[in-house]
Amino acid sequence: MTTEIVKLIEDQGKAWHEFQKTNDEIIKAKADGKTVDELRAKLDLISADMNKQQESFRDFEKKANRPAAGNSEMTQEQLEHKKAFNTFLRKGRDDGLSEIQAKAMNTGSDPDGGYTVLPEMDMMIDRVAPTISAMYRLADVTTISTAKWSKLVKASGMAMRRVADGQTGGETTEPTYKKVEIEVFTAEVEPWVYNETLEDSFINLEADLADEAAIGFAEGAGAEFITGNGVGKARGIAGYTNVANSAYAWGSVGYIASGKSAAFASVAPADKVIALQHSLKSQYRPGAVWLTNDTTLSTMRQIKDASGAYYLWQPDPTAAFGGRFLGHPVEIDDNFAAIAAGSYSLAFGNFKRGYQIVNRAGTTVIRDNITAKGSTKFNFRRRFGAGIKNFEAIKLMRFATS
Repeated sequence: MTTEIVKLIEDQGKAWHEFQKTNDEIIKAKADGKTVDELRAKLDLISADMNKQQESFRDFEKKANRPAAGNSEMTQEQLEHKKAFNTFLRKGRDDGLSEIQAKAMNTGSDPDGGYTVLPEMDMMIDRVAPTISAMYRLADVTTISTAKWSKLVKASGMAMRRVADGQTGGETTEPTYKKVEIEVFTAEVEPWVYNETLEDSFINLEADLADEAAIGFAEGAGAEFITGNGVGKARGIAGYTNVANSAYAWGSVGYIASGKSAAFASVAPADKVIALQHSLKSQYRPGAVWLTNDTTLSTMRQIKDASGAYYLWQPDPTAAFGGRFLGHPVEIDDNFAAIAAGSYSLAFGNFKRGYQIVNRAGTTVIRDNITAKGSTKFNFRRRFGAGIKNFEAIKLMRFATS
């Protein structure tokens, strides 16, 4: 663990101590009939500071996932391919690149134009995505070479029956299977580079372009994994039919109401959150996490148990900077809606078992130095899709009375 990470953890511990102290002062002041505006402003500043610490941790992760320099393990064909590809990026010359690429990677130019990017650029995109999108880090991710991912998922199991002595048995209830299909769709990002920059041989152009492309894809995908409607894009966990958990059926996502519109319940807010936790079947709770945005987490930090003695949120270095709530890690994704009337702003689930991200192998790039004079546009394209594969494994909280 680096000194930088250690300092972030220590700072978080100090900030949490001040947060608890200030929040306790607010509770006491309210009980004494005093104004709390000044204390509330102080609490907001501490909470914002904790959120900044979390952003610093994310930035550190992203830097740590940049591709390492060096090519000592490359074959002669791969070195030749790297050189030719770099010439294509900087100069636009692709003489023999298709043949060289076919030897090094068993692939050539894309039928729609452009070339498959270097393997290290592709891996860079895959490495950066989890540091930006919480869902990319939590979900099950697979790579395919076709246009669709399909799987049979068991929606219900067999039921046991007893057989009395001397009687014949019958057929037990058969298991029910549902077919889950996830299509991949094309997405693109287009970094623009000044031509003077392309001529600067000291700049690691491949790494810079890969970093820009990775951030663009990850931010766009991250939003879809939460709110996407599945039409030409990924389908997010909030993009399905949501029903009260008591009426849950396969194909929908069950929710627990918070007990108050646009807020946690005024009295015993922890009760509804505990109900949400236990709405998830016990077999999915190992590995389950809370998923929400920074603003909602700031409110969750203030929730105490029924006795008012203990905070339900606690910092935990092993759970990164989201900490733990009711014993489970908290992951932050600001693509979640802010708390509002009827909003779905908090999820609890085992996303590894419940959500599937599907990547189509290969990323291609098209070089365009015509569109804008003095600049060159690099059109990166990749295909991916996502959706829920097990509806039992994800639950939501609806901020409403019912």
